[in-house]
Amino acid sequence: MNMNQERPAMAGALFADLHNHTLASDGDFSPEELVNLAKKYGLCVIGITDHDTLKGLAKGLTAGDAAGIQVVPGVELSIRFNRSFFTGTLHLLCYFQPSRLSDKDFVGSFEALMADGRGEGLVRARIAKINAVFGPAGPDPVLERDLVFEDIAFYSANASRRHFALALSEKMGITEKETINRIIGNDSPAYLPSGIALDAAADFIKKQDLLAVLAHPAAGSFTGKGHYKEVLPPVDTVKTLFPEFLAAGITGIEVYYPGHTEEHQAILLSWAEKHHLLVTGGSDCHDSKERPPAVAGISEADFRIFSAALS
Repeated sequence: MNMNQERPAMAGALFADLHNHTLASDGDFSPEELVNLAKKYGLCVIGITDHDTLKGLAKGLTAGDAAGIQVVPGVELSIRFNRSFFTGTLHLLCYFQPSRLSDKDFVGSFEALMADGRGEGLVRARIAKINAVFGPAGPDPVLERDLVFEDIAFYSANASRRHFALALSEKMGITEKETINRIIGNDSPAYLPSGIALDAAADFIKKQDLLAVLAHPAAGSFTGKGHYKEVLPPVDTVKTLFPEFLAAGITGIEVYYPGHTEEHQAILLSWAEKHHLLVTGGSDCHDSKERPPAVAGISEADFRIFSAALS
């Protein structure tokens, strides 16, 4: 999807885009650049929700003040599952008031929670598993040499699947997307899901009174081209796990998303109505071409409800 494509259907004019990434995780834009793009495309509110880190938020808030754009701070928290019907990661968008970034106890405890599900330990464990299966001595020797930690760390200190894909392509010379997905996809024998356990997230959400939103629940059923589907499970799998997210204390559900068809939106709106959940939306921006900003979000009316819940 590019910036010239028609925006997904939503209730009212696009006012707030509540799901975006920066260089602090796996986005291509600095927090300042993201805020300036939000202003350029006529948004009034931008959410900064990097994967499992708070590091881009202070700069984003400062840039928002300068640009006259409201920045909603948040984190896209990775939640791991290892079930007979699904092994992988789902995501919670956890929002909070800007003032909480000044609370050292809040920041420290949040960072400690996230460190259990991402970072060097997980990267090294994934590398070892990939080498054991796909390295020169493994049963499926796709790699000409073993992958090393420095191959991944070259791209980011907060590595994601995207950085593994870049390393396999640029460092290991594997250009076929099918082969890369075979190595790092959910169905790979070397796959280790990132994230923390849902019960640990639930304890923190309730203790810290976060506004938690289930991110892109139907993206795994997206039938179009692009990166919005990635390795997410189909919506029926998410539906099976949905009661656990309700028990964990989610407040909302991300309905308006570039990888959600109108049919998916209708399904998710029914979930929101049945369980009295907030309706949110966002572009899941990572870059300017594959996943740009300002292509999905919520109306001013929906944002007012969201903002009241965040207070």
